[in-house]
Amino acid sequence: MPHFILEYSANLNDELLDLDNLFEKLHHCASSSGIFPLGGIRSRAVRCEQYRIADGDPSMAFVHLTAKIGHGREPAVQKTEAEKFFAILTQHLQPIFDRQYLGISFEMTELHPLLNFKKNNIHQKFNR
Repeated sequence: MPHFILEYSANLNDELLDLDNLFEKLHHCASSSGIFPLGGIRSRAVRCEQYRIADGDPSMAFVHLTAKIGHGREPAVQKTEAEKFFAILTQHLQPIFDRQYLGISFEMTELHPLLNFKKNNIHQKFNR
């Protein structure tokens, strides 16, 4: 973990979004923090075809990033990492923000320790 889930409105230009680059930056930030093992970091994007923003003006767009993290990190650590992730997101989206109306939001959520299940052998690649 974290698992990054990016939702975005379909009226955004995929080339300007450059999601591969954004995900690379987020993964680098998370893995270099020393608190998130690389083998647990994942990113995915969901392009939203159906949405409405404010008064329905079709030129308005949104990007919402969620970072789901495992339970147990101190709130101050969570806040520091969340601020880093949001800074990466907003810096990455600045060219789009400068061109059109864009709502950018971010939320970090901590998974419940008893109601969260995973099976993952990816860590083995990085623990050799």
